[in-house]
Formats: sequence, C-alpha cells, structure tokens
Amino acid sequence: MADRRLQVFQTVARLLSFTKAAEELHMTQPAVTFQVRQLEEQYNTRLFDRTHNRISLTKAGRKVYESAVHIFELYAEMDNAVRELTGNVGGVLILGASSTIAEYMLPVLLGDFKKEYPDVSIRLKVSNSDGIVSQVENNTIDLGVVEAPVNNKNLVVEQCRTDELVLIVPPGHELASRDKVSPKELINYPFICREEGSGTREVMLESMLADGGSAADLNIVMELGSLEAIKGAVEAGMGISVLSSATVVKELKLGSLVAIKLDPPARRPFSFVHQKQKFRVRAMDELLNFARNYCKEHP
Repeated sequence: MADRRLQVFQTVARLLSFTKAAEELHMTQPAVTFQVRQLEEQYNTRLFDRTHNRISLTKAGRKVYESAVHIFELYAEMDNAVRELTGNVGGVLILGASSTIAEYMLPVLLGDFKKEYPDVSIRLKVSNSDGIVSQVENNTIDLGVVEAPVNNKNLVVEQCRTDELVLIVPPGHELASRDKVSPKELINYPFICREEGSGTREVMLESMLADGGSAADLNIVMELGSLEAIKGAVEAGMGISVLSSATVVKELKLGSLVAIKLDPPARRPFSFVHQKQKFRVRAMDELLNFARNYCKEHP
C-alpha cells in the first residue's frame, strides 16, 4: 500500500547499493534507479551522493530514510492490528537458512506451516551461517536459521535442536570399520572441506583444536560450497569429510558412504536468529511458535 518509490528508496538506502536493492526487490537496476530519481524529482533534491561507484545518503536522504522506516513500521502495525481483529494470518516472510538446514530441515517444517497458514508467503534465501547472520543484522531477512553459535548480543538467538557432525568415508576406506575417530587423526588423510564462513567448517575446526590438533595440519584437497558435491567427492574416493549426520541418511541406507562418530563428539546448535524488535508481524510470531513446537517434536 505504501508508495512504491519510497519502498525502493528505503531498500537502496538500507543496502547502500542499487545492484543489491535490485536483486532483493526482483527488479532491474534501471527500474530501481528510475524510481529513486522520481522521488528525487518530487522533492527537487538529491537523496544520494554518487562518487567512485559508491553511494551515500545526503542530509535530505537521511531524513527521508528515517521517515520511511517509521512509515513502514506504522503500515506493518496497522496490517497486524487488522489481521488480529479478523483472525487472518497472512503476509510475506523472508527467511534465511544455512545450506544444511535449508536442504534437510526446513522443507518439512515449512510444508507443514503452509498447510496451516496458506495465506503466508515465504521466501527463502540460502547462504552460509555468517551470511545469514549478516542479513539478519542488516534487516534483509526477517528470520535466520543457522548452524553455528551467534555472538551478536543485539540479536535474539533461540536454540532449536542440537546437531552432531560425523566423519564420512567411502566403503572400503581403512577407517570405515572404526566405531570412533579422533579429530586429530583426520590430518593423515586428504580432506574435503566446506567453504569459509560455513558453520560446519567452523565447528569441525574447533573440534580439531579441542583435541590438541591444528587446522593448519589438515591436508585440504578441496573446498566446496555444496553438500551434494562434497558427498559425491567422498563417494568417488577423492578424500574424507565431516558433515552433519542429518545430511547422509540416504547415502548410509544405500551403502555409498560410511559414517563414523568423532571422539570427542562435535556438536553444534541449530538456532533461530532475529532482531530485537518491539514489534513483529503476527505471521512471524506464528512461524516462530510453529518452529519451536516442531523442534520439540523432532529433537
């Protein structure tokens, strides 16, 4: 209902990037630029300073941005108040999740949620844990679900469940018959690792240090950002890896991979992360409550 030009301007001002705003709004960059220029023409002043491929808000731009944030909060409060009266739960929620959670946990949770709340539209963005936390900090997404500890005290962090990492090797590997392996032993084999910023990588390296080893000693032969690519590389005998036990259920049933427990265990929390806002739309509260119940039922 709000002025589209103001919505576009607010997104550009928040991200300080026309390109990123276009991606978030699913618009072309020229269309975003056109909307902002229309708003500047309306006020007959520049709202952004553009220098050396970077932009910053002018004094007038900062004032419009502050007002825009307040206007959209009022719209959200009004929308929420009407939905409370009518009993209708709807709207758009933007979620962010790290790869493991997006592929192996959220599909069932969100599928069940949509059955109960069909009028809520959900958009899911997938990144590594660092990327999701950054998007929550920047208000790019409403709710993040991550697989690593979050240290930002300005965010609300609610632990959902605990996940355990396991060593995966191909059948016939010399470690395949072992019940347990210490993280320090992994330095003796070619290792396939997740990319930097991944919660899986962070927890695995921490377990190495706790066991008296060093991440620098690992013989990393590949860094891959895809869980399926890592599993495929291990199946092909290109190295060993450490992944969430939840990601290899199918491969263990098929017998294409063998999972071995780490000793001491490497565990990490799956957590919900969101801003400490005084006001949230009702759909967000319903999703959080639904997710909390889901985690209790699927520990």
